[in-house]
Amino acid sequence: MSKQSVRALAWGCVTLAALAALAAWIGVDVIRRYQDRLLYDVADHLRLVAWSMGLALATGIPAGIALSRPCMQRWSDRLMQVFNVGNTVPSLAVLALALAVFGIGERPAILALWLASLLPIVRNTCEGLRHVSPALREAARGIGMTPAQQLLRVELPNALPVILAGVRISLVINVGTVPLSFLIGANSLGELIFPGIYLNNQPLLLLGAAATALLALALDGLFAAAGHLYLSRRGLGR
Repeated sequence: MSKQSVRALAWGCVTLAALAALAAWIGVDVIRRYQDRLLYDVADHLRLVAWSMGLALATGIPAGIALSRPCMQRWSDRLMQVFNVGNTVPSLAVLALALAVFGIGERPAILALWLASLLPIVRNTCEGLRHVSPALREAARGIGMTPAQQLLRVELPNALPVILAGVRISLVINVGTVPLSFLIGANSLGELIFPGIYLNNQPLLLLGAAATALLALALDGLFAAAGHLYLSRRGLGR
């Protein structure tokens, strides 16, 4: 058995032991009692993550590309602070502001989560493109590539590991922030956490918090594995 297989088996055993300990701590009867509600809340939680992360990717990557261009170098650091608003302003304040604009429901939650997820994507895209080797750029120009071809075929592929790292950070932040959307009327795993706090129901609180943590770890692990596989196939993995 290879070292990699032994390591994977060891991590699998540790994970199973941790899950068993967590289930025993919360209580199997509690998990069974709230099973349907838990699955419903996880589905809503994932929907909020999908919408807000989709918007963050659709806006953050183009913004990072724009800020990495030589003509924007003078202004990029100042403009980067615009995308930092979701991180410098407390999440509850961002939710309150979004609530004032869109009212109660999922729309203000998606807006607030989008703002909270932007900065890592924009910053890593910009920095990844800035640190592409000048020799590669020069070689691309030397064979007659247009600026668009240079960006798509040389710069973005070589900056991809850094960009994916930013998306991964953004994803974990997003998943961990979603429970707060309960406070403005959007359903998520906050439906378990906050009633658990209000009612002093510790098992319900632990169930919601543990589900949020496990969901963040699972999505992070899946994204990391998919990214590593893709980069390996492209010859960009470590």
